[in-house]
Amino acid sequence: MAVTSKALPTTISATATQDKPPNKFRQALPQYTAVAPFFILFAIFGAFPVLFSIWISFHSWDGIGQMKWVGLEQYHYLLTDATFWKTIANTLIIWVLSTVPMLLLALVIANALHNATRFRTFYRIAYFIPNVTSVVAITLVFGSIFSNNFGLLNAFLKSVGVGQVEWLTSPWGIKIAIATIVTWRWVGYNAIIYLAGLQAISQDVYEAARVDGASSRQTFWRITVPMMRPVILFTAVTSTIGGLQIFTESRVLFGDTSNIGGPGDAGLTIVSYLYQSAFIKNQFGYGAAVGWALFILIVLFSIVNWRLIGGTDDERLTRRAARRVERRIAAQNAKKEAVDVH
Repeated sequence: MAVTSKALPTTISATATQDKPPNKFRQALPQYTAVAPFFILFAIFGAFPVLFSIWISFHSWDGIGQMKWVGLEQYHYLLTDATFWKTIANTLIIWVLSTVPMLLLALVIANALHNATRFRTFYRIAYFIPNVTSVVAITLVFGSIFSNNFGLLNAFLKSVGVGQVEWLTSPWGIKIAIATIVTWRWVGYNAIIYLAGLQAISQDVYEAARVDGASSRQTFWRITVPMMRPVILFTAVTSTIGGLQIFTESRVLFGDTSNIGGPGDAGLTIVSYLYQSAFIKNQFGYGAAVGWALFILIVLFSIVNWRLIGGTDDERLTRRAARRVERRIAAQNAKKEAVDVH
């Protein structure tokens, strides 16, 4: 009896331990430890700079000395700064000159790649190479092509009887040169994205259209473009975000730190102005305010793109119905093939 009375508390304690629910945090600790480096690095190099830029946009700070609280004065000055509005105009003109032809050309290239029967992989790699090439190298090459006196483009224009164009000194020449660099670099990237969208469209839809007597043009505009609209929206939004942040092209094209926008500031974009304010003039507070103005501009243009290209609610419902019909046709074909096999 004495032995039984001593063993009983141990048994009860072991049973209570077994009934205790497991500690979920301790169970998931290895997974938390595995993903922790990402969140630590994101907090240091992602979240902190964003929050700090908000803080210094309300201060006057040269980057070294003591900060001085100025409230909304940086933003008030921003609204009355003629150079800032000029950079917005420059950026929007370059964005339009580069994005519109780039997306149209990418759609044409994607359609050609989709219908290509030979060397498909070669063409895809060839069109994607400019996107992985150094933008500095690309800009230097295009700088020699657009050179006023010794450029290949002016040499060609002279050979066909057209006069010399001041590409790198005239306002429109500078914008066209920068837009050409952006277009050449990103057209292949967008073409590959469009190609993936084209390959996702079932051929049954096209066969049904051909049976109904639709022409190639009607098929393109009434089937391909509507069903590609989500992909087009993605490329439009990403092109907007990238186009409004143009910096390296103009920075390399006009390497002079005293005038990074070129003659007459014709190539001075918003990001170039941010860089000039913060890192050349040491006005970090004003540079942060320019950065947040750029953020608001990107959000506004992304919303505009969404409303213009995303379509109305009725159109979205129509696309969903088309996808349902597409899935139903695929299921019927699969069932028919299974019956034929048996």
